[in-house]
Amino acid sequence: MTAAAKHLTPVVLELGGKCPAVIDSDVDLQVTARRIVAGKWQANNGQACISVDYIITTKDFAPKLIDALRKGIEECFGTDPMESKDISRIVSSNHFSHLQSLMDEYKVYNKIVVGGQRNQKELKIAPTIFLDVPGDSQLMQEEIFGPLLPIITVENVKDSIDLINSKPKPLAAYLFTNNDKLKNYFVQSVSSGGMAINDTVLHVTVSSLPFGGVGESGMGSYHGKFSFDAFSHKKAVLYRSFSGDSSVRYPLYTPEKQKLIKAVMNGGIFNIILALMGWSRD
Repeated sequence: MTAAAKHLTPVVLELGGKCPAVIDSDVDLQVTARRIVAGKWQANNGQACISVDYIITTKDFAPKLIDALRKGIEECFGTDPMESKDISRIVSSNHFSHLQSLMDEYKVYNKIVVGGQRNQKELKIAPTIFLDVPGDSQLMQEEIFGPLLPIITVENVKDSIDLINSKPKPLAAYLFTNNDKLKNYFVQSVSSGGMAINDTVLHVTVSSLPFGGVGESGMGSYHGKFSFDAFSHKKAVLYRSFSGDSSVRYPLYTPEKQKLIKAVMNGGIFNIILALMGWSRD
């Protein structure tokens, strides 16, 4: 953006962010877990900008969700994910070291409830789930971009919206629920680049939906025709004939002309009729 600004070149910025997934307790747990596994670990082992970065659910439901996620991971990657050929390696040794430092932070080290295995030589980290890590930990302060998944618990699922809105706007936000009122409330209350209800990631695959960020997660959008529009200048052109030239637009500006001009500028045929009749709303 800095380079483009020197030349006044418009840009679309797709940035990142901590993409949340809110899980209600009325969901089909097996399907939900499978879709979270797909959106977190199958998608390049969490190394994707729209990957689920953290989960919010209620304290009572968290144990059931963790158990379902553990089973979902095992179904996809076997009892030892480190031996699975279907899970991606970490992109570089530097990023591996960074993820390792997040795992070893004293605030979260004892919060691991699933996974935690790693092999630096192979650049592999198993799907790892944390429960109730502190809000001021590094895991909750930056985009993880890896296979680490914190679960944050709240008393009421609606409290999750306040938690999301207290953070920078994410590139994607996910909600799993059968409650239509909660769906509407979530869509209306959470500002994010995109959303998926009862799934993860798939909204990016729909070319008829715009993809992009908002606020800290980016600006502008693309995909399909949105890509064409994003880099096209919409040039406004007005054609007129030489007829219909009104004296109202030219001096001298009498009080009657001023009323009519104001009515035209304010828009609305009713205002114009009032001005022509010498009346006003006042």
